[in-house]
Amino acid sequence: MIYVLAAIALVFWVVNLYGRYKLWQLGKPDDCSKNIGKRIPVFIRTTIVDFLGHRRFLRDPFPGMMHLLIFWGFLILLLASGVDAVTHYSGIHVRGTPYLWFKLISNTGGLLILIGIIMAAFRRYALKPERLNTILDDGIGMALIAGMVITGFMVEGLRQAATELNSHPEWAVWTLGGFVSAKAFAGMSQDSLLFWHWSLWWFHSVLVLAAIVYSALAFSKLQHIIVSPLNVFFRSLGPVGAPAPMDIENTETFGVGDIKDFTWKQLLDLDACTNCGRCQDACPAWATGKPLSPRKVVQDLKVHMLKAVNNPANQPENAPALIGEAPTEPEIWACTTCGACQETCPVYVEHIIKIIDLRRNLVLAQEKMPETAQLMLRNMQSRGHPWAGIQSLRLRGDWTNDLEIKILAEGDNANTLFWVGCTGAFVERNVAATLSMTRVLKAAGIDFAVLGEAETCCGDPARRAGYEFQFQIMAEQNIEIFKSFNIKEIITSCPHCYNTIKNEYPKYGGDFKVVHYTQLIADLIGQGRLKLTNELNSKLTYQDPCYLGRYNSVYQEPRRILEAIPRAKLEEMERSRGTSFCCGGGGGHMWIEEQPGTTKINQMRLEDVLKTGADTVVTACPYCLQMFEESIEHKGIKDSLKAKDLVEIVEEAMK
Repeated sequence: MIYVLAAIALVFWVVNLYGRYKLWQLGKPDDCSKNIGKRIPVFIRTTIVDFLGHRRFLRDPFPGMMHLLIFWGFLILLLASGVDAVTHYSGIHVRGTPYLWFKLISNTGGLLILIGIIMAAFRRYALKPERLNTILDDGIGMALIAGMVITGFMVEGLRQAATELNSHPEWAVWTLGGFVSAKAFAGMSQDSLLFWHWSLWWFHSVLVLAAIVYSALAFSKLQHIIVSPLNVFFRSLGPVGAPAPMDIENTETFGVGDIKDFTWKQLLDLDACTNCGRCQDACPAWATGKPLSPRKVVQDLKVHMLKAVNNPANQPENAPALIGEAPTEPEIWACTTCGACQETCPVYVEHIIKIIDLRRNLVLAQEKMPETAQLMLRNMQSRGHPWAGIQSLRLRGDWTNDLEIKILAEGDNANTLFWVGCTGAFVERNVAATLSMTRVLKAAGIDFAVLGEAETCCGDPARRAGYEFQFQIMAEQNIEIFKSFNIKEIITSCPHCYNTIKNEYPKYGGDFKVVHYTQLIADLIGQGRLKLTNELNSKLTYQDPCYLGRYNSVYQEPRRILEAIPRAKLEEMERSRGTSFCCGGGGGHMWIEEQPGTTKINQMRLEDVLKTGADTVVTACPYCLQMFEESIEHKGIKDSLKAKDLVEIVEEAMK
């Protein structure tokens, strides 16, 4: 009978999961289902590092340990149940000491789950952290799991009390949960023990089947046991936050204005999200009072997906609006695309591309954007860069002659190009860092050239603001220029340029070797070609640029450079490397004004700097440098704290 009920429950679960699969298939095609052979080893490595080791979970110890206990407990019980079934139906019985060890290990799995569930209940209903959005489903899920474990211990205890507690008490102690239950039932008669064992065995079995049916019927959080690994398996293996190219001329829709405009993998993301709130805790927009919560965006999109599916196809006028309902325009524009949400998400939900796709629809289809974004995009159209200066003012003055730098002209060839970048060319404070960069390169004997006035923006600000058309124009134009001069290697100062040219230009036929200057200088120091011998008696702290660190995993090279400077002391901020906090300039926010009435992100990050006691905050990004200059000026502490580009520090330390 139980096998019939189990089969019915499993069929019900499979049918409902297939229904959810059909729901995901409403989205557009996605090539993430390709390269399965490549995905399998990546998934195995991810499982070992994240799911088994819980690398991401353990950044937050209490919930991390809680998930660790529940995960390992279920894994142990699953394996134990498998062994139990095999031995039962094969007629091979495990006896003696191996059997006792088997009982101990399987019992330990149940105890781990029970401890984890108690921790989860305490956290949700006693600690009540702000990021958690506790709903009824959470309580039902925890109650079902706790009920299954406790009744399992009770069934084992009744069996022990009826059989081995008196005859072989030394066996009973190997199953602690069952042994405690057995002691509680020890005074009952044999008939009562057998009756309650039979009754509780059925109750326990039905409870397990009820959990399966409930998880399917409500598509509850219990489903993340299946959906989350599926989402991890099909996650993007490409660059972080890189939007898919858009066929501007032939596409019928620009960006995402309807839930069906997302890809099927993006819809799978919505169901994989466990509503844990880690992304919200990491989000600089949320931390500074902006309306954006990455968790809420994903959950709102999920609710909208279900509403849209339930709306009859022949009544499009009743279809709920996507942008404005889930999410709102202020939420969409608050994102700095820093990647902190994706870095901390334990199930690899990809928030950034969804937000950029929504911006694409606002800008290209609805012609809606903040006024400051409009000014930036007009500058890119008319001047070739997002700043106010005209193109002929790139690096004011005849700096190339002063430093004897080759400017490429028609017919020239160059192996190595120094890509200056718009901010490094037009913003006075960053121009100083650019000049330091050229002097360091020359001192190291690097043979390079620059484009001069022929250099335009890489297109990153337009792409992150959703204006894909302008990005594609600039990308194709730059790629053509690089190829015309036979450029093989490109050195960049700006992490945004570095990320765009290195990771996104290849989709448009521009496959070049791209290095950020921190990588180059670290190598030059390691080779002995660049010697830093001047003492710098200073306490420094380093700001990890989001597009250099989280997007491209360049963490070690800048620190190796700073550690090579005599008497320079590096003091890390509490939030650094993968958990670094954004300066506030990414995602077009160098030009898009932050929403009024909220704390500026760069001012909050400055507080992290001040806690270190450093006299200089060092970064390797022109956006970060400008943001720190602004926040230091605002706080009125220019005399006690300086902001410098790392290359300026390198120049000071050079012989």
